Amino acid sequence: MPHASLQEYVADFERLGDECAYVHRRGYRTERWSYGRIAGTAFQFARELESRGVGKGDRVVIWGENCAEWIAAFLGCVVQGAVVVPVDSFAREDLAHKVYQQVSAKLLVCSRPHALREVAEAIVVLEDLAELVRRHAKSGYHAVEVTSGDTLEIVFTSGTTAEPKGVVITHGNVLANVAPLEKEIRKYLKYERWVHPVRFLNLLPLSHVFGQFMGIFLPQLMAGTVFFQEALNPAEVVNTIHREKISVLVAVPRMLQSLREKTEHDLEESGALEEFRRRFRDSEGRHFLRRWWIFRGVRREFGWKFWAFICGGAALDRETEEFWGRLGYAVVQGYGLTETTSLISLNHPFRLGKGSIGKVLPGREIRLASDGEIMVRGAGVATAYWNGRETQAVAGEEGWYRTGDIGELDAAGNLYFKGRKKDVIVTPAGLNIYPEDLEATLREQPEVRDCVVIGLERGGNAEPCAVLILRDATAAAAAVVRRANRLLADYQRMNTWYVWPEEDFPRTSTQKPRTSTIREQVEAGLASGAKQNMDASPLTELIERISGRRQSQLSAQSDLDADLNLSSLDRVELLSALEDRFQVDLSETKFASVNKVADLERLVRGREMGRVEYHYPRWTLRWPVRWVRMIADYLLLRPAVFLLGKPKVVGRENLRDVLGPVLVVCNHIDDVDVGFVLSALPSGLRHWLATAAGGEALEALRTPAKTRGIFGRMYDRVQWALGVALLNLFPLPREAAFRKSFAYAGEAVDKGYSVLVFPEGHHTTDGRMRPFRAGAGLLAKNLGVPVVPMRIDGLFEVKKAGKKFAPAGQIQVRIGAPVRFDRDDDPAAIAQEMERHVTEL
Repeated sequence: MPHASLQEYVADFERLGDECAYVHRRGYRTERWSYGRIAGTAFQFARELESRGVGKGDRVVIWGENCAEWIAAFLGCVVQGAVVVPVDSFAREDLAHKVYQQVSAKLLVCSRPHALREVAEAIVVLEDLAELVRRHAKSGYHAVEVTSGDTLEIVFTSGTTAEPKGVVITHGNVLANVAPLEKEIRKYLKYERWVHPVRFLNLLPLSHVFGQFMGIFLPQLMAGTVFFQEALNPAEVVNTIHREKISVLVAVPRMLQSLREKTEHDLEESGALEEFRRRFRDSEGRHFLRRWWIFRGVRREFGWKFWAFICGGAALDRETEEFWGRLGYAVVQGYGLTETTSLISLNHPFRLGKGSIGKVLPGREIRLASDGEIMVRGAGVATAYWNGRETQAVAGEEGWYRTGDIGELDAAGNLYFKGRKKDVIVTPAGLNIYPEDLEATLREQPEVRDCVVIGLERGGNAEPCAVLILRDATAAAAAVVRRANRLLADYQRMNTWYVWPEEDFPRTSTQKPRTSTIREQVEAGLASGAKQNMDASPLTELIERISGRRQSQLSAQSDLDADLNLSSLDRVELLSALEDRFQVDLSETKFASVNKVADLERLVRGREMGRVEYHYPRWTLRWPVRWVRMIADYLLLRPAVFLLGKPKVVGRENLRDVLGPVLVVCNHIDDVDVGFVLSALPSGLRHWLATAAGGEALEALRTPAKTRGIFGRMYDRVQWALGVALLNLFPLPREAAFRKSFAYAGEAVDKGYSVLVFPEGHHTTDGRMRPFRAGAGLLAKNLGVPVVPMRIDGLFEVKKAGKKFAPAGQIQVRIGAPVRFDRDDDPAAIAQEMERHVTEL
């Protein structure tokens, strides 16, 4: 039976018990929450709200990244009857504070970086939520009675042209939209057991209603698992889909476009693009199982369990929809607005209407006005706009809400999106031009990476102007527009164009281009006849945030090191931010050689994508190899270490109660350091240890140069295989590309392994310890496990004397007491503190 109230969903979470509900990254670790844990924490948070005097109708602002604690806080408010006010994680601090004041909130639940000083006395940090509410009972909470007309949340939208405004959404609004989907999903639950669990990778923010539908309400109907991640660069998304056996990707259309570009770029790099395009043309009309086989190479990259995209928030271009559909994936589009509680229409995953945004869901009506504007009414339409203590009705005459979007309906009832009403360009001849039609034609041109068509005012009417982001800055925009015009009707042709001088358009949190901002800059640029400067560039905004330098202080010739004082950690943060912001994969090797802002701009604009060369063999973390490693430890490693020089171990009692995982840091003297560290550790840690080794040297063994000859290459690969299998080595490059190494270390810790690193990065050359690299502090901060300092003494003297063996006890291994660091600590300070602990040994 359909749910009668949203509070019943919390009971469903409790009923599903140990089923995995949410998975999200925190630092380099992966956290997994069961449905039962979510329900228990929600009940605890409801009791926490009660203890703070927050009751039915009181507003609670939630401002943070997607995570399990966000869901628990949301459901806790549902149980207590409090009104949720979600704020986008990327919103500015002044906007969040303004929203907090406008709704007269009683509590702010936020991520640690978002804690507002102005409301310090009324803050709950999401990362600390579970610990904070631990004192309360997890048992079922007597829910405050709510009706369908009670307010559930106030969602502040950030449109492309207007100031944010709060939309009041009731419990009944959400139930009206979930009910028809719940009814349809239940028809297919008998088949779900064959693919259980259905895993969703949800890249939509929970601060948006559609993100809540796909992150809270719908997955639990099939006991599905929802994965959250912040990284939006295509390579990371594909890796997650493959590694976690994702079934469905939930994202905005721009992500589907970025994944398509990545796929084509990978094929081009391997020399298979032309053959792929030939097969793509020949596969039209083939059965989907046949197409699965034809494009099995691409499907292998995503994993065999992945089968569908669900996208919303903007219109998906037909070319991208056709691309993924041809490869055998279901592309499910939905249409709706915040005012309609997200969904108006939705494509059925097994009965897709190509090019459409689906059929209208039961329980709502639509009609098209004389000018084609989509009008909707029904129980899903929000009740009002929030305006302080007063509210303004959303719906108009007879309950019809004017969406401001232009649409078409076909005979089968499929709805087609034609564009925003206010974006429709009316020519002097009185003809309507829809920008989406022109943009689709421009995107067919190979030189165009992205585009927006805007209307420029001309004597009370308008003419279309193409705003282009080109793949190659040297491409001729005139030729691109000329070819596109040949495919358009005479009245649609574009006589004006503008090459956007930045790497991406300014966008809303749902990745829609901000057309008003774009129009202002285009008009100014065309009027002056010159390109805009770098001041408003998304690139310089990122540099400003990381370096602390104002945009007015930046120029194309600003040096990243000398002028901006970017540390190695700043470079890591900047690289990650660039990949996420522009949804590209940047070559870390090339990034390491970038010196000036202009070089960085060319790197991003050229989208010089490249795969990391280092390999991370995850089979070494599985149980058969671990048993082999344990046997080799007793039969080979320990006898060899005792033969070379039985070490004297000091401080092993410091690890008596330590079960792991831990991060072991040690000074670095020689390649045999690993053996001495392993021999000193107790068996519980020794047999569950992953060791970071020089990435460059390890990769040289894994992929030896052809000049080595066939036998030399075979010998190198055998060395690599023995090293990673028997010593559990993984690459940690010295100069760059260590982000993936740190992520791998996080995976190892999640599986119960401890990690050994040598923070100096190089062997000592004079017996003195080198300074610890700040990257080790970053690793310690994001792993969140105790740090065990260790020190090897006496080995350098043996090495300097050129001896192969040492008397028993000459070499000493000292073990210090485990140390913990807070996630708020500065990575460089953590590295210095670890160095001090090792030095003092």
